[in-house]
Amino acid sequence: MARGKRGLISAAVTVVCAVTVLAAPGTAFAASAAPHPAPTPAATPPATPPAPSAAAQDRELEAVREKLDELYRAAASATDAYNAAEEKAELQSRQIAELAKRIAEARKTLAGLKDRAGAAARAQYRSGGLPPEARLVLSDDPDAFLDGTGRVRQGERATRHLIEETRRTRQDLETYSADAAAQFRKLEANRKARAAAQKKIEKQIAAAEKLESRLEKEERERLAELEREAARKAQNAWLDTGVLDGAEGEATTRGEQAVKYATAQIGKPYVWGAEGPESYDCSGLTSQAWANAGQGIPRTSQEQWKQLRRVDVTDMRPGDLVVYFDDASHVGMYIGDGKIVHAPRPGRTVTIAGAGSMPILGVVRPDAG
Repeated sequence: MARGKRGLISAAVTVVCAVTVLAAPGTAFAASAAPHPAPTPAATPPATPPAPSAAAQDRELEAVREKLDELYRAAASATDAYNAAEEKAELQSRQIAELAKRIAEARKTLAGLKDRAGAAARAQYRSGGLPPEARLVLSDDPDAFLDGTGRVRQGERATRHLIEETRRTRQDLETYSADAAAQFRKLEANRKARAAAQKKIEKQIAAAEKLESRLEKEERERLAELEREAARKAQNAWLDTGVLDGAEGEATTRGEQAVKYATAQIGKPYVWGAEGPESYDCSGLTSQAWANAGQGIPRTSQEQWKQLRRVDVTDMRPGDLVVYFDDASHVGMYIGDGKIVHAPRPGRTVTIAGAGSMPILGVVRPDAG
């Protein structure tokens, strides 16, 4: 920063002055041999380095602002990756629980089939295992035997059905077990992805906070003003294109409910990965607002961009979601009059901003009505 540069300049000037002062006695000593020594000139006081201009300071702070934007955007991308991994892990956990239930049911069914097969085997053993022709010859009541033969055939069909049902149940059990193992592997992979994303988030945020901590109070205030100026310029440039001229659509009932919920969160802190009710990240705010309105939408800004219906910016209405940056790493909710409500980044709170204050990727609509 400028203070560091001013310090280096001051140090350099001090060294130069010291060298000048040290050289002065030598000059005086040589002159003392002269009958009429000339008076030693007074040492020149160190010059005060010129303060950098306000424009130079602003250029330095602008570089800081751009670096902070870069760090926080990287953290936002990592937050989306974390949220996506979290969502997948939750889905896979539910699927594993369902598969475990099916495995238990299949095992119970298989045990019952084994009991039935054992009973059939014992019955056949008691009958001596003789072929039907032999039993007919030995029977005292041929008519009763013939009637029993029909039942035997029914029993044989039931046995074949029992064998087929047992085979299918074994196959189902093997399939459920294989699916559960696959889901466990995916769950572990998503846990690793989530941990890596968390590490990246924390690293980027720590670097940004460290950079901000080096600023003096006045510099932080000026930096905030530069951020507001940049946002105002971007918003005015966006509005000057005429993109919203006569294009204000009316919100649906659900859209109004979503806007009401989102704006009620103004002032609550941004926390990455948070979905409320005390704190939010950008997509946590939009997804919870629409969930409150009775419309489930994807959790992350990237999936909101991928899965929800896209509409032209000129056709957007309150409740629509405005997605930002090429990687869809940020999202806000349009509330009308060219403005959005959003959770900006760590260290900030849910607030209202100009819809065009950041580079717009596109607009998506959660409700088709």
